[in-house]
Amino acid sequence: MEKINRIQAQLQQLSFDALLISDEFNLKYLTKFDGTAGDAHLLITTNESYFFTDARYETDLKEYLDPQIKLIITRKYVDEMAPLLEPNHIAKLGFEDNLPYREYARLNEQLNLELIPTTELVDRARAIKFKSEINDLKEATRLSIEGFNYVLTKIKPGITEIEVSDLLDQWMKAHGSEGASFETIVASGARAALPHGSATSKVIQNGELVTIDFGYFYNGYTSDITRTIAVGEPDNELKKIYKIVQEAQSKVIEAIKPGVSGKKLDQIGRDYITEQGYGPKFNHGMGHGIGLNIHEYPQSYGVTPNYKVQENEVITVEPGIYIPDLGGVRIEDDILVTADGHLNISADSDRDLIVL
Repeated sequence: MEKINRIQAQLQQLSFDALLISDEFNLKYLTKFDGTAGDAHLLITTNESYFFTDARYETDLKEYLDPQIKLIITRKYVDEMAPLLEPNHIAKLGFEDNLPYREYARLNEQLNLELIPTTELVDRARAIKFKSEINDLKEATRLSIEGFNYVLTKIKPGITEIEVSDLLDQWMKAHGSEGASFETIVASGARAALPHGSATSKVIQNGELVTIDFGYFYNGYTSDITRTIAVGEPDNELKKIYKIVQEAQSKVIEAIKPGVSGKKLDQIGRDYITEQGYGPKFNHGMGHGIGLNIHEYPQSYGVTPNYKVQENEVITVEPGIYIPDLGGVRIEDDILVTADGHLNISADSDRDLIVL
């Protein structure tokens, strides 16, 4: 209940009487419910919580749902919510601003209360990880690095990008992962200039750089790591931009500590890449939060208003340079913010250019 207690404390600060949760990752965070194919809502008042879902999940929920969360099996959650308003003194109900309009309309029509949209209220709470969450993120990262090291032994000229992706996926699932949190990116040669180039049937050639961006779940929490390697000796300019990206990433990581702004972190790496003459070739954010989802608050810390790093967050640092018709480089690590600085939880994977 400590996660729900954290939300209840925020309700009191905001003068809300209750909050309605419908986002699938926020539901999973607060209740461990992972029935993404079904309807589910969580109503949190200042001192109670009610979980509404349908009968498909009743048996499972009775086994693992915290007994302090009251389970209500229904397909008409608004009807079941109405009798709870008066005894819980609910006059102001917050709701997540990604709630579908048809559900908002139903609430507005049937319940006599003030509806107040909220933005990233639970998401911001999720950003500050509990010890158990940090341990799961560390294990997800450790396992992913092992999988990557295995795949390195299989990459050679003649293998396809899809074969590399499949090898990693198979190894991860065979060694304890619950699966990929996004489609693994394998982009080689000129295709490495595509920041999010999905793996294709392209054959990897000698002398090419290969960017591999991957994230895998462990106990519901995901890693997010990118490595760029060389198959044979690469072009001199590619080696040059690798060193620039590596140095830019190091500068950002060194600056991570509680209180530093996301805008400053982004600027540190971006300014260095610009000084080296490649500013326009870095065309995405410096990083984001990770946890139950591959992109969590802050979705992109360089542009998130008023965002400052806090202790026990886990964020990525992933600068890149992409040159059309030549190739590209991205290096990404997962960084735990500690009381006095940071810890790179993916540091066991070599960040120097690996030449196979």
